[in-house]
Amino acid sequence: MSEPVFRPAREHDIPEIRRIAKDAWAPIYEGFRKVMGDDLWQNQHAGDPLGAKADQVESHFRNHPDRAFVTEADGNVVGFCTYQLSETGLGTIGNNAVDPACQGRGVGSAMYHECLRRFREAGMKFAKVTTDQDEGHAAARRAYEKIGFKPLRIQVNYFMEL
Repeated sequence: MSEPVFRPAREHDIPEIRRIAKDAWAPIYEGFRKVMGDDLWQNQHAGDPLGAKADQVESHFRNHPDRAFVTEADGNVVGFCTYQLSETGLGTIGNNAVDPACQGRGVGSAMYHECLRRFREAGMKFAKVTTDQDEGHAAARRAYEKIGFKPLRIQVNYFMEL
């Protein structure tokens, strides 16, 4: 695989960004469904949750193209990253994913380094990324920690059937 290249998304990239989002989140959402059970899962994720995630990512690319980029290797889009910049100096990595066929090759780390470079260039003083503690997010946690993020707060969501 060639060295990753980071660039703005083009209109013809949107279907591939959506596919990567769905493919990357499918095992995560399946893990959530197993833990939550079908009834609670359906209550919290009615309809097409993977389609909704892809819609969310596409909306960010369309509405904030200056705070999103794709990662390309060998002429193909292999990942994407969205982010926010705050007036308080906090850069936040948002929805991001690497094509499952390209995971484990350093694409995610390179993508996060690029995002941190953009944060510094924009004058941010701190960087934040949020993820879950489930098995489906283990690779993301490893990638974030590999580039220097440290977990500071862990949130737990409790549910009960009434």
